[in-house]
Amino acid sequence: MKRNILLLLFTYTLVIPTVFSQDSTQLVKLTLQDVIDLAKLQSPSIRNIQNTNVNYYWRWKNFQTNFRPGLTISGDLPNYNISTDPITQPDGSIEFKQISQLNANTSLALRQIIPQTGTTISGSSTLYRVQDFNKNTVDWSGSPFSISFVQPLFAYNYWKWARKTEPLIYEESQKQFNESVEEVALATASRFFSYLTIQTNHNLAANNLKNSEDNLKIAEVNRRLGRISENDYSKIKLSVLNASKSLTKANMDLKNADFSLKSYIGMDQNTQIELIVPLNMEIFHIDPDKALEETLANRKESPWYERRLIDADRALTQAKKNTGLATTLRGSYGTSKSADDFSGVYQETEKQQQIRLSLNIPILDWGKSASTVKLAESRRELVLYGVEREKLNFERGVIVEIEQFNLLKDQMAIANEADKVAENGYKISLKRFQNGEISITDLNVSLSDREKAKRDYIASIEDYWESYYYIRSLTLYDFIHDHKINYANPSLSLK
Repeated sequence: MKRNILLLLFTYTLVIPTVFSQDSTQLVKLTLQDVIDLAKLQSPSIRNIQNTNVNYYWRWKNFQTNFRPGLTISGDLPNYNISTDPITQPDGSIEFKQISQLNANTSLALRQIIPQTGTTISGSSTLYRVQDFNKNTVDWSGSPFSISFVQPLFAYNYWKWARKTEPLIYEESQKQFNESVEEVALATASRFFSYLTIQTNHNLAANNLKNSEDNLKIAEVNRRLGRISENDYSKIKLSVLNASKSLTKANMDLKNADFSLKSYIGMDQNTQIELIVPLNMEIFHIDPDKALEETLANRKESPWYERRLIDADRALTQAKKNTGLATTLRGSYGTSKSADDFSGVYQETEKQQQIRLSLNIPILDWGKSASTVKLAESRRELVLYGVEREKLNFERGVIVEIEQFNLLKDQMAIANEADKVAENGYKISLKRFQNGEISITDLNVSLSDREKAKRDYIASIEDYWESYYYIRSLTLYDFIHDHKINYANPSLSLK
């Protein structure tokens, strides 16, 4: 994890100052790795991913606090009251009396949940003071010590199930963070090659225009010498116009691609960039079994499938528990005392204890309880079937992707050779045309073959790199350096 962060920070120190310290008229050349590193460090997408991960981090921390003792102090300090209230007399009659009192109370309470049994245990100490201004008296009362518990019996235990699912949710979030960062790399690679394809088209268009203008100059000389017909001269002149039109369109496409790429990776729009064709491919074979093993170990799907199965069991248990006998056992034990002064509350205290069992027994519900349980059982079966089917499809998808990646080697070799042949053929055709050995039609055929071969070669390179980064995001494993892919969230390192 630290290795990846240090690598990104090192790239940041090398690439970012170079990019943003340049004058807007100076060209900055960027590799595929440069662009991906920029996206991982500063793109709007990566910031959203980091913030989402922070949210899950604090959700996990908040959940853990539920099982730690909670200590609170509360009270009214003071509670002053002057009013005329109805007071019930010993004989049952009611008289309105003026009340003038200053009350104060405080309570110190400790609460603890036992998740295994769903028990809530509480301990408290309370103190009351009442000052009656009409009678000019001060009374004290309190419970120096009291402990109580609430124990549901035969009931659904939320905390027991939450302790099973919440760790899985947190595990999913951590794996999702790594996966999302790799998905940013994949999306960046896709945008990189969209830009590179348009940049290649622009370069081809500029080269074609230059060659067409050179051809036109030669044609003008040949026309004056009577070596070329007016029809052929018109075709050559038309090729110049078409090349100029293609270059104009290529300029517009390049500006749009430039804006899109810079916006995605968070780069200054005023910086002029040129992308370098990533020819540093490491052609290697991936073992499908190894890839599947790493996928199941590293991706979020494994804890997600497990959590869904647990949720299905939880829903069934809840349906059974909530439709049957419900009982709650409550008990308390403590001391209390009333006195005329503060110290008297804590002297010769009296015991107070209580135990209570509450029952709720359904007698007649017209089959609602039974149908609720059957519905939960049916939903559980659907989840079991759905998870099993999704696991098989997911695993098969991993194997297919690896098999396709392993076939890219031959495709790239063929595309590379075709590009070289077409480029050489175009150069020969251009020279022969300028020597008057072939027509403009033959030259255009060679030009078309050259452009198609160049685009096909760039497309084969794109297929490799996009497949490579997709496999990284699919398995969260770096097969080149042979290690798992883990990222640290810089937003959490500051917490």
